Formats: sequence, structure tokens, C-alpha cells
Amino acid sequence: MKKIKICGITEIEETEYLNEAGVDYAGFVLFFPKSSRNTDIERAKEIMGYLDSQIQTVAVVVEPSEEQLMEIAEAGFDLVQIHGRMSEETLSKSQIPVLRAFNAGDLSEFSRYEKMENVAGYVFDAQKPGSGKVFDWTLLRKLPRTQKLTFLAGGLDADNVREALAATQVDGVDTSSGVERAGGAGKDPDKVRSFVEAVRSVGE
Repeated sequence: MKKIKICGITEIEETEYLNEAGVDYAGFVLFFPKSSRNTDIERAKEIMGYLDSQIQTVAVVVEPSEEQLMEIAEAGFDLVQIHGRMSEETLSKSQIPVLRAFNAGDLSEFSRYEKMENVAGYVFDAQKPGSGKVFDWTLLRKLPRTQKLTFLAGGLDADNVREALAATQVDGVDTSSGVERAGGAGKDPDKVRSFVEAVRSVGE
């Protein structure tokens, strides 16, 4: 069964939708005020307390410092998803498993992280993460096989996620804007439900 990650959680109310739908991962954008989905780490900790225990929590960050990685681990997150440039030295300091995010144009960097033990998996995103834009999924076919977790992100919604999964060999999918209310004002419970149903229907 494919894994499902809903990213950009900002409200306690949204945990009800994720719990009801039975998603696998919940993502929180931290330390990135440019994003409309950015949330304070203390607020994220509060929201996390309302999630079902089987839902793993993911801190989503851009080029974090060692101090921020420490804060994330201390806050009780299960994984940290790292975007942007990141030295292997800093990345190795993470006390929790890392999901290394790649933009569509950065896939040549993939092999660098295969040997890093604390890199648990990868998130393949559009050229501009968080834009809600899809990219050419066939690019992923050129990557070597990996035993680590792989997630596809970038403009996924209930209408295109089946096609995306058919075109790739990823372990799971990641969406944020694809399950938001019109205008981006928080997650839409109906869209969350429809997205999950679409993913779960693959392979039936």
C-alpha cells in the first residue's frame, strides 16, 4: 500500500481530517517565514498532540542550522525533510531520520545521499517546492533503484495522483496545496478524503 503524506499542517482542526482519513505522515513547515504554511515549532508541537499515534510527524525545513535540527529532534518529530543546500556534515548531525528533498532540476545529486545512514528516504518535488506545480515524472525513471523510502510531491491532487503513481515507482505521495480550500485557507476535509481514497484505490 502506498504511503500518504499531507504537508503544511497549521491548525488543530486539520488533525481531525488526517486522523479520519488514516494518512501515514503529517508535515509541518518550520523556520521558513516565506511560506504561507510556516508555523512556529511550539505551535507545531501542540498540533502534533492531536494526531493519532500511528501518524508519523515530519518537520519540513529549508537549509536548517545544526541548532534548528536539534530543536526539531527535541520537539519530538519522527523525521525531518530537508530542502535546499545542505552540507553532509550538517545533515549528519540530525538526531532523527532525514527525508532529503530534491527539486526536479537537482536529481543529479541523488547518489550523494545513498550512502548516508541517517537519510531514510527522498522527496522528489517540482522545480519550485510548494508551488503546486507538477513536473515530468518520467525523470524519476533515470534514477538508480534504492531501498530507501521515496515520495513524489509537486501539484498532486485527487485527480492526478493515480496517473502519477502509474508513471513512477515511488513508495508514497506528498501533497499540500492539492488538498487545500480555495484560496489556500487551510486543508479541506473533502479534498483530503478524496485524495486518500484515490491513492488507496491504486492496485485494487
